[in-house]
Amino acid sequence: MKGIILAGGLGTRLYSLTYSVSKHLLPIYNKPMIYYPLTTLMLAGIRQILVITSPDAQAYYQTLLRDGSQWGLIIDYAIQSQPRGISDAFLLGEFFIDQEPVTLILGDNLFYGEGLARIPTKAQHLESQGGSIFAYNVQDSEHYCVVELSDSGDIISLEEKPTQPKSPYVVPGLYFYYPQVVDIAKTLQPSQH
Repeated sequence: MKGIILAGGLGTRLYSLTYSVSKHLLPIYNKPMIYYPLTTLMLAGIRQILVITSPDAQAYYQTLLRDGSQWGLIIDYAIQSQPRGISDAFLLGEFFIDQEPVTLILGDNLFYGEGLARIPTKAQHLESQGGSIFAYNVQDSEHYCVVELSDSGDIISLEEKPTQPKSPYVVPGLYFYYPQVVDIAKTLQPSQH
């Protein structure tokens, strides 16, 4: 399995901090934010990682992360010229995915807790086709991508920032997909949000 870190956003909610630096490079406690999703992928046993950045920030990521060999990784880079979402990350990463399963994690979402190392490893083996996403229960789900689940835990629908959420569960930004995700992404149209 390969991994993608999507770190191409503009960070507009953090202006003026992010006028001159990518939000994913800002410190969270004692390390740059980008280290947290990188660590999550490493805990899942993923060693080949594509970091997708904005054009003006890529050199900073390359300086910080280099080629990943210092951590036993192989890190490649791609540029997302405008923030166009998750499906665009799969299109940009088609050369990297190369018909292999892929995990995508958003560069500004932090996962922590006991047993974290086991969760991504289990998710990688749930199905031979399709994928897995994580869901998190929140009180204000209308501000996020809401996932509606069946009684057995299967996904019924995903809806971005709905005015009438169908559930309190939101997608926190960790996705496990099989190679056909690239073909599916090619058929999608951008949402209004």
